[in-house]
Amino acid sequence: MKKNLLITLLFIYAFANAQDPIYTQYYNIPQVINPGATAIRESASAGIIHRSQWPEADLKINSNYAFYNTYSEEMNSALGVNILSQRESFSKYHLTQVNFAYAYRVQLNRNWFFHPAIEVGYGNKSYGFQNLVLGDQLNIDSGTINPTTADPTILNENVGYFDFSAGAIINTDKFWFGITIKHLNRPEIDFTNSKNMRLDMFYSFSGSYTFGFQELPRILPNNTQLLVSANYMQQGSYNRLDVGAGVQFSSITVGAIAATNPSNISDNGITSINPYLSFEYEHFRIGYSYDIVTNGMGRNGGVHEISFVYLFDLIKDCDGCPRYFKPKSKTYLY
Repeated sequence: MKKNLLITLLFIYAFANAQDPIYTQYYNIPQVINPGATAIRESASAGIIHRSQWPEADLKINSNYAFYNTYSEEMNSALGVNILSQRESFSKYHLTQVNFAYAYRVQLNRNWFFHPAIEVGYGNKSYGFQNLVLGDQLNIDSGTINPTTADPTILNENVGYFDFSAGAIINTDKFWFGITIKHLNRPEIDFTNSKNMRLDMFYSFSGSYTFGFQELPRILPNNTQLLVSANYMQQGSYNRLDVGAGVQFSSITVGAIAATNPSNISDNGITSINPYLSFEYEHFRIGYSYDIVTNGMGRNGGVHEISFVYLFDLIKDCDGCPRYFKPKSKTYLY
């Protein structure tokens, strides 16, 4: 019983200090990383991304992100709302957060655009403490368990907090680069009464570049392009660098991303190889990725991720937005 108690408390401590959910398909829904990507197409869109992590292990984690974005030409601004949800099976940890994002569009010159943004939200973290047995509940003489405890850990089964983040994207029609800082106010997330545990700030530097294949018109369709992307993230002592590339045909994109741990140079620091596939048809964009874990965690089922995006307006052509975000129902010459 002491072993189970220790394991449970370790999971509680780990998830109370947990990093933000990380999605492999940040290239499909970039606002999961940067609020500056809110309605970057200058029209409305909605979508959801589901991540199932280690389904064959005792510790199963499911993360969901749903959003709706819209754009106002009169305000030259983008507005968005998103809901983040994460559940863990062992300790019954559950995170729910609702965020509102605002991004402004600035045309720097003919080719360059700037999208600064802020995001404000309210989050709630909770645990299934009703299944947790603490030391002062154990009655060794009678072999019984007391229903109550004086341990302060059990007093708070959930904690709520306000959260503030900021981000910005600079782009041309071929290139975009973004910077994000989340949890600027470092919200208090301590489940005990000591109130001395704050959420670490999350930093991200991400971007992509699109190459055309106009020099090979007889081999590939003239709207084929190569998308190269990278995303560096840092939160507390944890950091991660994703580097990937994909070939995008008229409606299908095939590629792979390598997730690395720059702090650990052993085995080249690669923690997973993540092949992905996305498909577009009229208003719909659907993506799937699978993270193949390479860090020796054993049988865990890897990580499955499915994304679904609906683009409300295919007629409007965003002025200067990155080509990758343009609907492929149109033909773009290079």
